Amino acid sequence: MGDISKDIKSKFINNKVKAMLNIIYTANWINSVHNDFFKPYGVSPQQFNILRILRGAGKPLKVQEIKARMIERAPNATRLMDKLCDKDLIQRLPCPGDRRVVHIEIKASGLTLLKQIEANLNDDLLDKLSEDEAATLSDLLDKIR
Repeated sequence: MGDISKDIKSKFINNKVKAMLNIIYTANWINSVHNDFFKPYGVSPQQFNILRILRGAGKPLKVQEIKARMIERAPNATRLMDKLCDKDLIQRLPCPGDRRVVHIEIKASGLTLLKQIEANLNDDLLDKLSEDEAATLSDLLDKIR
């Protein structure tokens, strides 16, 4: 079992400081694992999230709606969507009634990529936790926020 004290060779003044640093350390570890996983597919975890949001909506969404639904509220969401457009995974649909509004729609190629990724997506990062422990962890994280 991991021990943050040993991993970063440090002692903590109290358990709240230890817990906070452990959350940050673990979040960075998860991000690193996710980045490595998504690299062969040519998308980032944030771009994957955008594709899932669009698929789940079942209809084109405004850029602001996508940003509001993102797990990681990326200030660079427009740039992420530009890259997905360049990869021909999504498309922009101008709003006829308001030139300032743009809707984003997932393309068939984006749906195909999602299926490929999800066929190999492995959620074993939490395999050492029971269902009850996972629920408790989720509840505690919600309580922090």
